[in-house]
Amino acid sequence: MYFDEKSVRELVQKVLGYSQAEQTEVSYTGVESALTRFANNYIHQNVAESNQTLRVRAVEGKRIGVASTNRLDDESLRRITEQALEIARLQPENPDFHSLPSALPLRSAPAYSQQTANFTPEERARRIEIIVRLAKERGLESAGAFSTDTSYVAVANSLGIFAYEPRTDAECHAVVMADEQGSGYTQRGNNDASTIDFEAMAREAVSKAERSRNPIDCPVGEYPVVLDSYATAEMLQNLAFMGLSALALQEERSFMQGQIGQQLVSPLVTIHDDAYNPLSQACSFDYEGVPKQRVAIFEQGIARGVVYDSFTAQRKGEPNTGHALPAPNSEGPLPLNLVMDAGEASLEDLLRGIEHGIYVTRFHYTNILHPVKTLFTGMTRDGTFLIEHGELAQPVKNFRFTQSILDALRGVQELGREPLQWREYLSVVAPAARLASFHFTGVTG
Repeated sequence: MYFDEKSVRELVQKVLGYSQAEQTEVSYTGVESALTRFANNYIHQNVAESNQTLRVRAVEGKRIGVASTNRLDDESLRRITEQALEIARLQPENPDFHSLPSALPLRSAPAYSQQTANFTPEERARRIEIIVRLAKERGLESAGAFSTDTSYVAVANSLGIFAYEPRTDAECHAVVMADEQGSGYTQRGNNDASTIDFEAMAREAVSKAERSRNPIDCPVGEYPVVLDSYATAEMLQNLAFMGLSALALQEERSFMQGQIGQQLVSPLVTIHDDAYNPLSQACSFDYEGVPKQRVAIFEQGIARGVVYDSFTAQRKGEPNTGHALPAPNSEGPLPLNLVMDAGEASLEDLLRGIEHGIYVTRFHYTNILHPVKTLFTGMTRDGTFLIEHGELAQPVKNFRFTQSILDALRGVQELGREPLQWREYLSVVAPAARLASFHFTGVTG
């Protein structure tokens, strides 16, 4: 495995030296990942994996080819370099392609934690035991997973780019289940595993599970809601896939089309893509070796912009914001580190503003219906409650919903003061939120 900067630099420079293409990009990722799973209050799986991937992008005129391998002997490196060029020569020209990016100064990000890199299976087990112990004391069952990953990422190209960064990541999620359909959820993530508060996670999931027993039927319809941080964050992730990419904007399939500079959502909503935020999943450069920029998406509800990679930036003469994904990539750039500014409200403050409404812990099985209308659908899960006279009341059976995300964000009335990092495909830092209206269309049972 190639981990340290010196050996990785030698590796990618060797591949650049092998290439006969007009322009060449080489990216390397070495990963050491470990995962501990638990269910029924017992750890049942502990696995670890090491892998490395080298990817070559060759450019001939306006033709581009990509090939990858995880075999790094000299013969394989030569072969993969030749294959990338052969693939490029077989491709049709892309008239909008201009060039690979050139080198820019890099800014460091808090991407690496030695504590996470050194985390052992025994340490993961001790943290999980905190959740399991409280669940067992209350006669409940817990299930979930705790992962710790270390990756070594490098990008180099024939125009002078060399970017290298070790990155760590820790994430734990758990569901605690009670009888009579009760369940509660918790999740935390950080580059530094030692910062995760497992006691708080255990209390959160157990409390929700106990409180959500014996849910009652509740009529479908429009309700004011309080969304927990998990639900807010998943809603924002769906919004990112709907049109926060410059490619979607340029292809006129983004809800941002014609809206830049307009008041699009509530003035309480400020969202940036910020890979340097200490709560986010930090990284300092993208998969083209371009420095990550902090990008304003909404500022006090006004639509400000989307994220760019080198292709979409050159295509329209816009600044490259450093949001490229690994090539080949048909999705365009993506905001991988969304951060929504928090407010000043406690949970009690958020609830106090609702006479009759619904509290949602998280969403489940969400899907995009109409990107331009920002319609998404899904279900609530693991803690859905009636709000009566400003307080949490009975648990209710989980809803199905269909909702415009922009309409939901237009109705933001107050934001919580304690944002959390949530992740699935993206890292999203978001607070709880009180919304004027949310459309529930059915009951899941």
